[in-house]
Amino acid sequence: MLRIAMYAGSFDPFTRGHADIVERGLNLFDRVVIAIGVNENKKTLFSPEKRLCQISRYYMDEPRVEVMTYNGLTVEFARSIGVNFLLRGVRSSTDMEYERTLADLNRHIASMETVLLPASQQLTHISSTVVRELLHFGGDVTSFLPDGFSLLLD
Repeated sequence: MLRIAMYAGSFDPFTRGHADIVERGLNLFDRVVIAIGVNENKKTLFSPEKRLCQISRYYMDEPRVEVMTYNGLTVEFARSIGVNFLLRGVRSSTDMEYERTLADLNRHIASMETVLLPASQQLTHISSTVVRELLHFGGDVTSFLPDGFSLLLD
């Protein structure tokens, strides 16, 4: 049986932290699905279609990564595409408490296991919000961005 993990919801190609979690997930699983939650009421910098395109292009040379959008419950979508585990990144102790609670709920309600991966130490301070704010105000964000970022801007 293939071991497939799904990194759901908040993935953002604009920070190294997210790419780091996917890379580490590929060391644990045969395949990683990056699933972008779609919510028409949520204001975002890019449309779901644009994010799907950006992230897909970033991973175009990695056949073990698939990028999809979904609407609704994460665990229901995960089951519908044959995912075995949910993959979540943790940047702080507050994140850890929240993610553990969510993992317990997913295990009890939906029998879906969650793998929590703490962010690499040098990346814990980097968040999508910080990068977006720096971009908005014209700040230098190059040290925060993953290699291949130029692909995302096209």
